[in-house]
Amino acid sequence: MHSTATATRRGFRLAMAQMRVEGGRPAANLARAEACIAEAARGDAHAVLLPEALDIGWTHPDARRLAAPIPEGEPCRRLAEAARRHRLHVVAGLTERAGDRVFNAAVLLGPDGRLLLLHRKLNELEIGHGCYDQGDRLGVVETPLGVIGVMICADAFAPGQVVSRTLGLMGAEVILSPCAWAVPADHDQAREPYGALWRENYGPVARDFRLWIAGVSCVGPIPAGPWAGRKCIGCSLLVGPDGQPRHQAPYGEAAEVLEVVEVRPIPRPARGDGWVRLWAGSRRGDAGVNPD
Repeated sequence: MHSTATATRRGFRLAMAQMRVEGGRPAANLARAEACIAEAARGDAHAVLLPEALDIGWTHPDARRLAAPIPEGEPCRRLAEAARRHRLHVVAGLTERAGDRVFNAAVLLGPDGRLLLLHRKLNELEIGHGCYDQGDRLGVVETPLGVIGVMICADAFAPGQVVSRTLGLMGAEVILSPCAWAVPADHDQAREPYGALWRENYGPVARDFRLWIAGVSCVGPIPAGPWAGRKCIGCSLLVGPDGQPRHQAPYGEAAEVLEVVEVRPIPRPARGDGWVRLWAGSRRGDAGVNPD
């Protein structure tokens, strides 16, 4: 089955696929990702956002051994075939081998299966430096859904939010971010609700650049690596161009869900140093821009 929904520049349906990722088990993880893409099509989504390092798991000790090239490696080929079969845009985090280097990467695949954009994580946590090489690119691409930029997880809180703000300056109307949000095994959600870090970093950028930001995390225990014993807990987040949360997926290491949300990109109200004038007008209350 393929998606029969028609996207317009006025809006599209995004499937936030908060899937379980099992560290070091690429076959099981890819099968699960393919099932998510099929489910997104059944839900009449136009695009699906999958988690970070969904093939092997973030910082798994086998990352360097199991990494595969993009786009010719099996993980990317399988996701591209699923995108083509179901006629969806797909954004997914994969572990990329490029010669003797390995990257924490994300792909944007078109509904024909073509690779439209490849991002390599820039702001990797220090505990991931032994698994992944330094990312070296940042880009946006124009699609029928809007101008889409891609980042990965901690890219969002690079100092000064420089990664996401650069995507905004590059013209992104929507930023899609594969993530792996983890907490200690004894984390008490009732006492310390998860998510403030992401709201605090997504919100100001979304508001300043009048864009949408979606981050989708995996769920499940982390069995090995520097964060062994922690658990990924979902809580995937969508923030609108007013900087406010529009959707939050459930919390928990077993909270495997796929939820379809509406995203309505707005035309870029500024470019280059025009943003400074727009922000100055916003402070005076006369910007004249509807953020939704």
